[in-house]
Amino acid sequence: MIHTSPLADVAIPDSPLTAHVLRHADVLADKPAIIDGPTGRALTFGQLADAIARVAGGLVARGFGKGDVLAILAPNSPEYAVAFHGVATAGGTVTTINPTYTAEEIEYQLRDAGARYLVTVPMFLMNAQAAIEGTDVEQIFVFGEAEGATPFSDLYGDPIGQQPVEPADVVVMPYSSGTTGLSKGVMLTHHNLVANLAQAEPVLSIRDDDVGIAVLPFFHIYGMQVLMNGALAAGTTLVTMPRFDLEQFLQICQDNHVTRYYLVPPIVLALAKHPLVDHYDLSDARQVFSGAAPLSAELAAEAGARIGCEVVQGYGLTETSPITHATPVGGFKPGSIGVLVPNSECRVVEPETGVDLGLNEDGEIWIRGPQVMSGYLNNPEATAITIDEDGWLHTGDIGHVDEDGHYYIVDRLKELIKYKGFQVAPAELEGLLLTHPAVADVAVIPVPDEEAGEIPKAYVVLKPGQDATAEDLQEHVAGHVATYKQIRLVEFCEDIPKSASGKILRRLLKDQERRRAAEA
Repeated sequence: MIHTSPLADVAIPDSPLTAHVLRHADVLADKPAIIDGPTGRALTFGQLADAIARVAGGLVARGFGKGDVLAILAPNSPEYAVAFHGVATAGGTVTTINPTYTAEEIEYQLRDAGARYLVTVPMFLMNAQAAIEGTDVEQIFVFGEAEGATPFSDLYGDPIGQQPVEPADVVVMPYSSGTTGLSKGVMLTHHNLVANLAQAEPVLSIRDDDVGIAVLPFFHIYGMQVLMNGALAAGTTLVTMPRFDLEQFLQICQDNHVTRYYLVPPIVLALAKHPLVDHYDLSDARQVFSGAAPLSAELAAEAGARIGCEVVQGYGLTETSPITHATPVGGFKPGSIGVLVPNSECRVVEPETGVDLGLNEDGEIWIRGPQVMSGYLNNPEATAITIDEDGWLHTGDIGHVDEDGHYYIVDRLKELIKYKGFQVAPAELEGLLLTHPAVADVAVIPVPDEEAGEIPKAYVVLKPGQDATAEDLQEHVAGHVATYKQIRLVEFCEDIPKSASGKILRRLLKDQERRRAAEA
């Protein structure tokens, strides 16, 4: 059974990404497009368009164009959008990097993506310099100034228009662990991103008199597309934050009369329960939209009642640009991730057989539509596992659809851990733990956590005669990965449950954790 959206299909513009995002820039030239929340520094739509054209001109003058990759390693700021769309206008490709990554993790992405330039901020310059050794990166630029790097302002040249691109050209490569395994470059084209912006419009209903809070990072597909690109394409003013601090977040939302909150469940939890919220006026809020991880119906209702607006969910993946499901304004159903967006198809299938299931029957969610990536960079095997011959993307998430066309996610077939909305691949952490001289075997699973959603827990088998503490192993992992990937719990055991083929049976460990929680 192939499900379609209850909403009418939309026309998908035949347009490069930046031209679509800046389509209202001339009319709204004097309106603030992006405001730096902590300082109040702003770029109007006219200034943003001009800066993008100048950066594109500077890049092209340096011989940068189609086939070239620029990496951005930075927190949210107005200049992030300038760099991102300057590259897109020049015909190149952006790869966005989590600024909390270690030099080791950054180097892997730079090397895999084939990045030619790297843009960062002074705070992360030392890490960036360590990471580029042995990669193809020719030059590091910084927003602002720092010794040992070129100011980003040096990239500003004579303004140019959009350089020739095809709809199928890759414009951005965020990295994702996909349904399993280590991070892979997700190749998203101009057509993918423009299509998803068009698909999201009738569901999200963003208006040009809205003000959005951009606390979610632009390096992540949610912040990149729904906020940076989607809000600007609608003529909305965005207020950026480089990092989340609850008190500063509340103050910025109050001072800027924020109407649209695009958040993840840990921040929704704070809105529902933290006493600081009572000291701020959030009455301008029209909607809180939560994504990147599951949000309970109870928490959504509690947060909504407290700040006086509906709190709804959406769903998507980096591989789907990202939105596949969202809740239309006024269409809230408790626990639902919303309805299928226009121009998309969805199936709910029995995971083992691929047989379609009926309404209210739980199965794996499959997606097909113009927002589905062109594939994983340098990894045709992983691409073939994720997207079948008929174009269906297998999400690895288990859920169902009801009689009203609303979808619900109930579990994950895939093994990823979702820590505060970020993906953590168990295989990556297991590989690191196995490099410790005392570790014989290991399995990493998610454990529910009220604040983070899930935290990584390691079951560890020590080698005979070897000794190590939980703290030893946590420190070993912490030296190689970003903070959000770190092991939070360690349990020592005699053996790791495995199948006859040697595959870790994480399900048995998860069941054990559930039983313990129930007994507690």
